[in-house]
Amino acid sequence: MKLLLLTEIIAPYRIPVFNALAQEPQIDLHVIFLAETDPASRQWHVYKSEIQFGYEVLPSWRTKLGSYKVLLNHRLSQAFDRAAPDVVLCGGYNYLASWQAQRWAKRRKSPFLLWSESTTADQRSLNFVIESLKKSFFSRCDGFVVPGTSAKKYAQQMGAPADSIFVAPNAVDNALFSFNAAAARGDDQLRESLGLPPRYFLYVGRLVKSKGVFELLQAYASLSEDLRSEIGLVIVGDGPVRAELQTFASTVSTGTVHFSGFVHREKLAACYALAECFVFPTHTDTWGLVVNEALACGLPVICSTVAGCAADLVTEKNGATVAPHRASDLARVMQEIANSPDLRRRMSLQSQEIIQNYSPERCALGIAEAALAMCRSSAATTHSICSTPLCRGRLIRRFAPRESRAKRTSFGNRDA
Repeated sequence: MKLLLLTEIIAPYRIPVFNALAQEPQIDLHVIFLAETDPASRQWHVYKSEIQFGYEVLPSWRTKLGSYKVLLNHRLSQAFDRAAPDVVLCGGYNYLASWQAQRWAKRRKSPFLLWSESTTADQRSLNFVIESLKKSFFSRCDGFVVPGTSAKKYAQQMGAPADSIFVAPNAVDNALFSFNAAAARGDDQLRESLGLPPRYFLYVGRLVKSKGVFELLQAYASLSEDLRSEIGLVIVGDGPVRAELQTFASTVSTGTVHFSGFVHREKLAACYALAECFVFPTHTDTWGLVVNEALACGLPVICSTVAGCAADLVTEKNGATVAPHRASDLARVMQEIANSPDLRRRMSLQSQEIIQNYSPERCALGIAEAALAMCRSSAATTHSICSTPLCRGRLIRRFAPRESRAKRTSFGNRDA
């Protein structure tokens, strides 16, 4: 079955998922990226050497109108025509290309799946026109792929029938982060070489106000002086408010606030591994994959209640959730976890257990099951017979990572 996946950029955390999906013997995967990367907001390396699926990058032009990102592409219809997919999976509805893809699928009578991470807790303008367009887009989808509980509730609120929603749990390369974290903990010189404090809370993400970084700094500053003298705060990432944060940090008389800047994947696991606890105090986030990374590295997590991942990844067994904008509540939980080594050890073990259900293989399986259902539904509607074993309902469930197999030839043009 030919599955065409349309998504924005070559994000490093998606490559393991797409690789796992391409390994499904019943799926012929082709990915179309709207752009290679977004240099204005992302500093990621593009790990092309790790890609094991057929793909192409459309010609694009990017700009910004007020608070809205604009990304325009051409040759999308030609790329879709060449691919001739049985099912289309579209990552989001933000760009004109998403609407073009939906229109193409409707004309060709190909089932159209929306991969949506939006939640009811997202900060949004509630502009009547935009919300109306969004509902119109949802109403024309045949099925939905969501990462977890919060996104599923939102899709239902937007009118999606429960039986049309499939969960593909958001994932990072757990094995990579876990392995690198274990190696970091075994390197006695690494902490000093990275300039990290002996003990510290950790934040990883963009430095913008909506990530709750100012409340995090306020919470740290309000910890008892004795505790601040023992445990620091490490902030990994970059963004427009970094200078303002550093000015604020300079007013904290006791304790250590260390700004690591942007850290690439190769060294990021070490920052997680050597920390006491990960803190994610965001005001709005559709998911928060940094929480996945923290769990894979065995950290307790303090997470904002509005993060999309909170309902699925963070419990009292492996951390705590705190309402956004509540620096005092955040400080209370930080103090409790920092003062209890036994609690941190128990939470660490629980984090490693929870994250096992959020692997690239699990995510790929959820997508494959959604495509299976769409193929079956389409076949039933047209009274045709789908020839693939997948669409006859024999999807083999494989949750553990598989041994690598020879890469299959995928349809469409690579690097077109």
